[in-house]
Amino acid sequence: MVTCKQFLQELNDFLDPSIDPDTKLHLERHVNECPNCFVILDTTKKTLAVYKGCEPQAVPEGIRVRLWAAIERKMAARKLGQS
Repeated sequence: MVTCKQFLQELNDFLDPSIDPDTKLHLERHVNECPNCFVILDTTKKTLAVYKGCEPQAVPEGIRVRLWAAIERKMAARKLGQS
């Protein structure tokens, strides 16, 4: 039995057309029985459909710099935690 947490962790794979059919069927059973996960899946699909038609936009330089700095801090913190 798939839990909501497991379904959410697998949501990206579930939306991938190349997903293993058995895995997809297993996840579909959960989403068909769980109204909360159904709403999340439906909303995610609709959101993806909206953004598929949009042209990519450049990230402003200031945001790009801050984002990379945050990613580097996170990676450094993980590295310290693994040592």
